Amino acid sequence: MVHCYRMLGSVEEAEDLVQETFLRAWKGLRSFEGRSSLRAWLYRIATNACLDALDGRARRVLPHHLAPPSDPSVDLPPRTDVPWLQPFPDRMWEPAAPGDSGPDAVAVSRETLELAFLAAIQHLPPRQRAVLILRDVAGWPAKEVATLLEGSVAGVNSALQRARATMREHLPEHRMDWAPAAEPSPEERAVLRRYMDAMERADLAAVATLLAADVRATMPPFPMWFRGRAAVMASLEASWDADAPWYVGSFRMVPVGANRQPAAAAYVRAPGDTTFRAFAVGVLRIEAGLITEITAFHDTGLFAAFGLPSERDR
Repeated sequence: MVHCYRMLGSVEEAEDLVQETFLRAWKGLRSFEGRSSLRAWLYRIATNACLDALDGRARRVLPHHLAPPSDPSVDLPPRTDVPWLQPFPDRMWEPAAPGDSGPDAVAVSRETLELAFLAAIQHLPPRQRAVLILRDVAGWPAKEVATLLEGSVAGVNSALQRARATMREHLPEHRMDWAPAAEPSPEERAVLRRYMDAMERADLAAVATLLAADVRATMPPFPMWFRGRAAVMASLEASWDADAPWYVGSFRMVPVGANRQPAAAAYVRAPGDTTFRAFAVGVLRIEAGLITEITAFHDTGLFAAFGLPSERDR
């Protein structure tokens, strides 16, 4: 599931491709000769299924890939029907079983699920994407990757070098050394709690103290995005004005796990309503105790993937 998600950038499509992988495996089970582990064989099938699915398809993006920062004084533009990157629910993530070893286990234990990685890898052509994931994340030898992709070792090494160069252009500095998966730190959880509390109280001053000066806020599928604390706060101030016709309503926040990052699901009770309704899943990047990035996915269909109801009474 995680491998397909990395390749596709979509939870929904990853679920479909996992089903396709097992269907192909079932049909081809007699061809499995046991020269590799069953898991490695399934990864080969999954990679090829993803490459088939990506053939001719546009890459998934976030708003800041499409346009410069927006002016918070301008009205919110309509939702845009483009392939948007989706968050990955941590409840679908499985660590490696104790005692596992070898490339197939490394693929699970060396998770790189942060949105920054997923957004960067979308800039790679599908085959380069597969090479980078299999070599640098899953730890497969170049010879095995070449066999899977029906190419040469030299071709795999060349594709890997090109992929790494592209990733350096799109990743934050010093992020080429993939880190093992880890739960958000106590400090990050504390910042998340303060952020959730400030959102529920509509406390603009409290939110401002949590934001880095150069914070970036995006809201797919809305194409606009904001850069800097002042712009983000101006946008929030407008949408939290209870006397304005565009007032969003009051929030209830629920902590969730997404992409191994601090995250919260937001429910909103609109004026005159008695129910809190699914609104967005917000994924945070926190550095040195401050929020440097907020990606709020305004896709209520994602709530089911996170095991959350679409409505709450309180």
